[in-house]
Amino acid sequence: MRTKRKLSTFVQGFIIINLLWYGLSIFMNLRVLPTPFMVYQKISLLYTDKIYQHILVSLYRVLSGLGIAMILGIGIGLLIAYSGWWNKLLNPLIYFTYPIPKTVLLPILMLLFGLGDSSKITLIVLIIIFQVIVSARDAVQGISQETYAFIHSLGASKYQIFIHVTLPAILPELLTNLRLSVGTALSILFFAEAYGTHYGIGYYILDAWSRMDYISMYLGVVTISLVGFALFIAVDLLEESVCKWKQ
Repeated sequence: MRTKRKLSTFVQGFIIINLLWYGLSIFMNLRVLPTPFMVYQKISLLYTDKIYQHILVSLYRVLSGLGIAMILGIGIGLLIAYSGWWNKLLNPLIYFTYPIPKTVLLPILMLLFGLGDSSKITLIVLIIIFQVIVSARDAVQGISQETYAFIHSLGASKYQIFIHVTLPAILPELLTNLRLSVGTALSILFFAEAYGTHYGIGYYILDAWSRMDYISMYLGVVTISLVGFALFIAVDLLEESVCKWKQ
């Protein structure tokens, strides 16, 4: 039901955005801002330009970056939450590096890892991993000690406590973080795909912009928006599947 409500909200938002877009394009009357109808009439260009190749390449980069960031971030976050020694060691490092804009590291990453996927995936990981670490750490530390004491008194092992108490308690927070990370990863990808690549939705949009092919540019913007929404819904479906108790 929740996913259906989000789909309904998406449709309503899509209609409102297109109405605003149409009104603005009529008001400004500029070649660089075609109406939605002019853009959608050329939707066949997406097939001609083999947009699916760009989508697959971008999805590979986004999902790889998200996967690595979530695995490492959750692991480090749990380590900090459970170990005072690791907390003292890593917390100052996280506190110092978290505010640094990681996008400025792209030239360095390209020098170290080349112009291919590795540098782009690494940039996504570096930007997302810190918010995952903080989210996992805070979620664990937010669990009441009374809850642990009660299940521990029943003779539960550390593994059982983690599986039956800690994991269910932090899963909603982690999935919310994943939902936010999807938008962040796509934003980073648009910037990263401007350099050293010939594939990706970000490259497609910037290439169309540089050629003043504004119809294709807007088609790319619509495409990346739909990809982002599809990933957003996928996280919702995952949450409904693994957090049924929350329903």
